[in-house]
Amino acid sequence: MAKDSAVEVEVGDRTLRISNPDRVYFPARGETKLDLVEYYLSVGDGIVRALRERPCMLHRFPKGVSGEKVHQKRIPSGAPPWLETVRVHFPRYNRHADELCVTELASVIWAVQMSTVEFHPWNSRRADTERPDEWRIDLDPMPECDFARVRRVAKVAHEVLDELGITGFPKTSGGRGLHIYVRIEPRWGFSEVRRAALAFALEVERRAPDDVTTAWWRRDRDPALLFVDYNQNARDHTIASAYSVRGVPEATVSTPIRWDEVDDVEPREFTIATVPRRFAKVGDLHARIDDTAYSLETLLEWADRDGLED
Repeated sequence: MAKDSAVEVEVGDRTLRISNPDRVYFPARGETKLDLVEYYLSVGDGIVRALRERPCMLHRFPKGVSGEKVHQKRIPSGAPPWLETVRVHFPRYNRHADELCVTELASVIWAVQMSTVEFHPWNSRRADTERPDEWRIDLDPMPECDFARVRRVAKVAHEVLDELGITGFPKTSGGRGLHIYVRIEPRWGFSEVRRAALAFALEVERRAPDDVTTAWWRRDRDPALLFVDYNQNARDHTIASAYSVRGVPEATVSTPIRWDEVDDVEPREFTIATVPRRFAKVGDLHARIDDTAYSLETLLEWADRDGLED
């Protein structure tokens, strides 16, 4: 193949042209744009499940991850007619955007052709973008927080979820933290979901006060603690989806894990070079995430008990 000559890939019944396939996107091991395409093809069921029907912001790196990052909400003119979108409104600016709405793997590969590395979906779907169906627990380590502390807090969060009768689906963040996703009934708005998430975070903090902070202002947080970031459930806040590659030289991947892996997991080992083999072996560990949607009523009762405002 000639250097940077375009190639075509078959995705279902669609053929997509990939330009500059030899461009190095990840300098640590030299993976290219085409390597990124092949990675997303290898985890197709998983990435589509994670993004399906959700407004999705794209983190694009036109020159690779060592270059400029572009945060793109609006689908550009000239997108293929089969690409599906969803319109979301931004009341603060009195504007709207037609964002990518993934319904098939071809739309993911189209985004990669447009230099997308990271996929950041909303926690609501296009049927009602104002009522989330996903509660996100973001275990976000402060700069001096080690991963042993992240592991301990994850176990406490799991304990609280079990007591609530809720199944959470953990994943690595692709960075230094862990995420836990829960399907919820789409009955509440963003402020109520965020309020429930804060009530949960406070309960985790009560049980692990030496490990956890819920302080709102970063300057008030001990840099050695873990922040349970309830604010990731606010409207238009997004984090990298399951199976999303992260825009770092090592091409780490936000990877679903089992609860019994928390003690031993090493997030840096999950990359576009290793996750395809794992996916082929264990499948999508979030495959059953849509089986049950849980209620937030108990958490909202906790929020009332704790006097939490919207």
